Amino acid sequence: MGYDEVLPHLGGFGPYQRRIFFLVSLPAISCAFHKLAGVFLLAKPEHRCLMPFEVANASFLSDFPMNMTYPWDGINNKWSSCERLDANFTDSYFASGQPANATITCDKWVYDDRKYESSTVTEWDMVCSKSFLTATSDSLFMVGVLLGSIIFGHLSDKMGRKPIFFASLVIQVVFGVLAGIAPEYFTYTISRIVVGATTSGVFLVAYVLAMEMVGPKWRLFAGTVMMMFFSVGYMLTAAFAYFFPAWRDLQIALTLPGLLFLCYWWFIPESARWLLSKRRKAEAIATIEKAAKENKVTIPTEVLDNLIEPEKKEDADKPAPSLFDLFRYPNLRRKSLLIFFDWFVNSGTYYGLSWNTNNLGGNDLLNFVISGAVEIPAYVFLLFTLNRWGRKTILCGCMLVAGTMLLLTMAVPEAQNWLIILLAMLGKLAITASYGTIYIFSTEQFPTVIRNVGIGAASMFARFGGILAPYFNLLGDIWKPFPLIIFGAMAFAGGLLSLFLPETLGRTLPDTIADGERFGGKDDLPEGTAEEMVELNKNSTNGNVKKSSEEA
Repeated sequence: MGYDEVLPHLGGFGPYQRRIFFLVSLPAISCAFHKLAGVFLLAKPEHRCLMPFEVANASFLSDFPMNMTYPWDGINNKWSSCERLDANFTDSYFASGQPANATITCDKWVYDDRKYESSTVTEWDMVCSKSFLTATSDSLFMVGVLLGSIIFGHLSDKMGRKPIFFASLVIQVVFGVLAGIAPEYFTYTISRIVVGATTSGVFLVAYVLAMEMVGPKWRLFAGTVMMMFFSVGYMLTAAFAYFFPAWRDLQIALTLPGLLFLCYWWFIPESARWLLSKRRKAEAIATIEKAAKENKVTIPTEVLDNLIEPEKKEDADKPAPSLFDLFRYPNLRRKSLLIFFDWFVNSGTYYGLSWNTNNLGGNDLLNFVISGAVEIPAYVFLLFTLNRWGRKTILCGCMLVAGTMLLLTMAVPEAQNWLIILLAMLGKLAITASYGTIYIFSTEQFPTVIRNVGIGAASMFARFGGILAPYFNLLGDIWKPFPLIIFGAMAFAGGLLSLFLPETLGRTLPDTIADGERFGGKDDLPEGTAEEMVELNKNSTNGNVKKSSEEA
């Protein structure tokens, strides 16, 4: 017997599971702080060149004629913030009324501190020719998230959920503070990469802990509600930015709440499901009995005595499935490529829209809060529809709606900025619902024997989307709706392509490679030689659906 046989006696979501679930959901708020903080840490306020006749701490609001000091930037339809006119700027020059014909690149700037007291951009002059450094910082943060999902995912499967969760928390706090006191860009960026990696160690391990202890019918609810905690952290990030307008104070303020979760060591148990997978039966039983006591139920002795079945030699001798198995057969290959593309699009669009709120115009803080708030109805929508309308319908529909809303921004006149913001937020709502769906939909598409491998690969493609998103957002300097159009086109294409995936609601999930090849394809086995069919079934083995840390 396994842990699933204990759940009917223990209860799928009793008081014990609810308490642990609430505790492990709170760190999602802290992880949201770090993932979204870049919007304010890397904020780029209005700026202009510091003129030779001005002092270093000059006011952004100038009292000299702009046409006599700066060239006109036709692309952005404003006075240039990267070049100035090459002149002596004497009284006679200004009196002449004839601006100089030559320009020169600026090397110092004056920033508008009315919105942001300071940011990494203003401290290290990451504007104009150095503006790519802001996108690179966010991009490398997502590289850290990718590395963290691989490293901490592997370690949590090998060493246990609990020790990796707390190790990630400690590292996150240390490097979060280090980022806040970093003297220059390199130290700051390296620290943020490590923090990005730890968000995987904290959030994904907490997610797995929650999923592994609840009953099957509660997993959709538990997974969706945990994402709502992330959305709460999303909105709270704006509150921190309001009260801590200086970027160093903000970075440290967002990091220190992580210390509170260190007390969890005395309240959070190791996953009983993981203990059983490592054949540590006595510890697993102790955890189960503690849960049963809190839930006020009794687990039959025979159930506990038969928790672990003897390992079969023939199972141990079978080769482990690999990523290549997904590409050896046409139907599995087609479905895998579609799923990977959907993950890339959903992650890229989600983070691209989240990090682009400062470029939409209007009140940056308000835009950011709205962008986080629209996630709540998106997740509520999933709770009520995913098990009724089907995964495919929701995924395709939400991606198409997101794509349509974002593509419409190209037709909005620049004067109607509120409409661009509205369409962007509707697109964010739809892509959030789509992103929530792709987790469940992908898990049900891959065969059991290779499900962890498939989800891990899909998660890697998602990170690639997040890595590229900041560079797409840079194009907003050329034309404000440009990033939205790129995200919209990808989302619309992904929605159309998802129509070729099979529906999984109410279906028996594939267990073997052969089942996966048949699933959503022709009724019969794929054509091939007898040797190929023998190899196909040789690599297939039945197993239980198992979540791993790569799932996020």
